[in-house]
This record gives sequence, C-alpha cells and structure tokens, in this order.
Amino acid sequence: MIRIVKFLATLALLGFVGIAGYAYLGDMSPARTEVREPVELNVGG
Repeated sequence: MIRIVKFLATLALLGFVGIAGYAYLGDMSPARTEVREPVELNVGG
C-alpha cells in the first residue's frame, strides 16, 4: 500500500513540475492583430 502512495506522490510531483515548466518555458504569448473599425458618434443630434 505504501508503494502505491509513494508512486502516486511521485507522479503528482512530476506532473506539477511539468506543468510549471511548461508555464515558464512554453510560448503562451497572445497572437496580436490590429483591428480598425470606424465609430459613429451621435453628438449634438
């Protein structure tokens, strides 16, 4: 039983390290695009 708990703890630790490594080293920057749209203002109507 202790072997299973140790295995699960090791697996959880490796998963956490993997996710943390991906968050720091992975390319998670957003794709930027310029959007231009005319805006009509109803001033003094």
